Amino acid sequence: MNTQEVIRLEDTFQIPTYRKYPVALVRGEGCYVWDAEGRRYLDFYGGHCVTLLGHCPPRVVQALQEQAARLLFYSNVVYSPVRARAAALLAKMAPEGLRHVFFCNSGTEANETALKLARAWTGKPGLIALERGFHGRTLGSLAATEPIGYRKPYLSVLPPTHFVPMGDLEAVERLLSRHDDIAALILEPIQSMAGVYEAPVDYYRELRRLCDRHGVVLIFDEVQTGVGRTGTFSISEQYGIRPDLITLAKSLGSGVPVGAVLVSDAIAAHVKPGDQGTTFGGGMLAMAAVTATLETIRDEGLMARAPAIFERIRRGVADHVVAVRGRGCLIGLELDRPAAPVLARLREQGVLAGSASHPNVIRLMPPLNTPDDAIDTFLETFLQVLANQPETPTV
Repeated sequence: MNTQEVIRLEDTFQIPTYRKYPVALVRGEGCYVWDAEGRRYLDFYGGHCVTLLGHCPPRVVQALQEQAARLLFYSNVVYSPVRARAAALLAKMAPEGLRHVFFCNSGTEANETALKLARAWTGKPGLIALERGFHGRTLGSLAATEPIGYRKPYLSVLPPTHFVPMGDLEAVERLLSRHDDIAALILEPIQSMAGVYEAPVDYYRELRRLCDRHGVVLIFDEVQTGVGRTGTFSISEQYGIRPDLITLAKSLGSGVPVGAVLVSDAIAAHVKPGDQGTTFGGGMLAMAAVTATLETIRDEGLMARAPAIFERIRRGVADHVVAVRGRGCLIGLELDRPAAPVLARLREQGVLAGSASHPNVIRLMPPLNTPDDAIDTFLETFLQVLANQPETPTV
């Protein structure tokens, strides 16, 4: 099928969800993808922050092929060597004290599980989340997702949540002093979809102290920042603190759907059989992908590459953008003009990048193993597009 045939079929038979790029991709290798007509694109979007090792990483592909020929699936009612290996490796790479694992299928499922665990452990229903935060589209996660456009149709059935501005410790302290029913505080350490915003390190350290003082579970939603994308397996390691729960997904399986919750010793000790479950979570193909992904990151020392990629891009664009935000391979470029026309022109020139809720922000989520020449190709194309794109600053 050509691109137009693919577009026609999808638009006819799928319910509308995303505003899609007019591109039908059929193949990928490394940081490049090819469309139905054979055109190559440099992919700095990564299927929305997923392809941390690039497309079709060889060890992951081989692991999937071998596992598919051996056993496609059996549920958690049995033990599995491939699940055991994945759990052990993930626990070993996780921060100390967070080495109990629950596997699921997606980021929103991971966040739902974390919220359930926090409420069960504390016996409290209340929740604090951050303004502009995004945690998923299922009802429990949606309750913690602040932008009203996501929540408005479902407000009558969503659990109540207190929203506070990122960086405002006084707002958190006021809520905790006035409400004794708060089970958890959940946040994205870097708010990706909002425009790649991060607070000062002391903010996260003080949140840890406030949560400890009030018996509140601190949840880091690392669906996008985790698995080494920012330079350490969890960004919490860079802050010098330990959350009680960390949620992971996206990069964890190199494109195979999988999510996970890293659970503290204290909370894990409280969980009993039947408190949580999943049919497909921890399935054999996903576990093979997780193991191969983590082994590749570990054996090739790829987390150390993340800061170098960030710095190379920052240096290349710093004089041409309003701001460069983020860490490692999660980067936000704030422009002096709307991002949408720039993104469209980049796509025409063979480069895929992402948008954000902030209309002037472009998000870049390149693989950890992106070579320097690919970064230079992006920079050359990006600067050419900016130079030829009419400047229309927003007021």
